[in-house]
Amino acid sequence: MHKKSTSYTLTEATKKIESYCAYQERCHKEVTQKLRDMGMIPEAIDHILGHLIQQNFLNEERFSQSFARGKFKIKKWGRNRIVNELKFRDVSAYNIKTALEEIDAGEYEDALHSLASKRLQSLTEKDSQKRRKKLADYLLYRGWESHLVYAKIKELVP
Repeated sequence: MHKKSTSYTLTEATKKIESYCAYQERCHKEVTQKLRDMGMIPEAIDHILGHLIQQNFLNEERFSQSFARGKFKIKKWGRNRIVNELKFRDVSAYNIKTALEEIDAGEYEDALHSLASKRLQSLTEKDSQKRRKKLADYLLYRGWESHLVYAKIKELVP
């Protein structure tokens, strides 16, 4: 697949990226990549990023908080997975910490319990040791902390 050979003026690119950011929260890495894909030169990218931050189209703290809330509430991801995904997006440690504060501890426990219970019901494995392993693998993959996972398995699997 080849890239479109469309070239953008600084104003056109800025307008296009403003609507890209207005549609959904974005991190700096996503926006920079989008500008590169549009064929913008590094100086233009820096100029546009500065403009987006100044006009509050781009706010990494707001992005990380929204990301953490969404992935936890909708996809039922645990803290480890959220942290790894934010690190992959080059979000600062401070913003990752504030993002994790968005997750209510009580809701977190409830989500783990309902996710583990639901998954356990869908497992057809008869051997309890294999059931434990499958449940642990599933929850660990989704980013739940190992000490919480093993405590939950001890509670749910006889």
